[in-house]
Amino acid sequence: MIRFQSDRLLIRDIINEDLDVLLQLYTKKENMKFISDGRTSWTKEQLNEKYKKCNRHNDAGAGVFVVCLKSTNTIIGEVGLFDSFGDDKKLEMGYILDATTRRQGFGTELCNALILYGFNNLYIDTLISRMYCENMASVRVSEKCGMNRMKSGKTVGGRSFYEYEISNFLLVGGNKQS
Repeated sequence: MIRFQSDRLLIRDIINEDLDVLLQLYTKKENMKFISDGRTSWTKEQLNEKYKKCNRHNDAGAGVFVVCLKSTNTIIGEVGLFDSFGDDKKLEMGYILDATTRRQGFGTELCNALILYGFNNLYIDTLISRMYCENMASVRVSEKCGMNRMKSGKTVGGRSFYEYEISNFLLVGGNKQS
């Protein structure tokens, strides 16, 4: 099922046939450098279980989805909306894009489309994005997409992070999609 799209990207539900490609993304150090603990020792079964857990409430529109290039249907990553706060009106967004696709504007395009999807289709009020401070590409993407830095802090493991936020009220009457 197609969830949403942008000019160059198609975001759809993950199917079993996607797991091998997604596993390749998860086992590349350069892709996982800024993702949680940076783990790259995934198996196909572990990844499948992760997606089952993340997508158990998929009917409501949140979850993890595959990101494909429209022009070739090539999988370049994943994107997710997560209920990290116990509030269905406030979701956290995150994504992993293959390192080979960097510096092409896909992150900004994806996040702008994700913001519109969350506000216009899921009727949420707030989207949160969290990243390690050294992940300057994600910091720039968040700022380009109109998000505001709301907090900074340290993880349990001692890494510095930022938290960005955007409210649906800021977009009333506007179109953020690139």
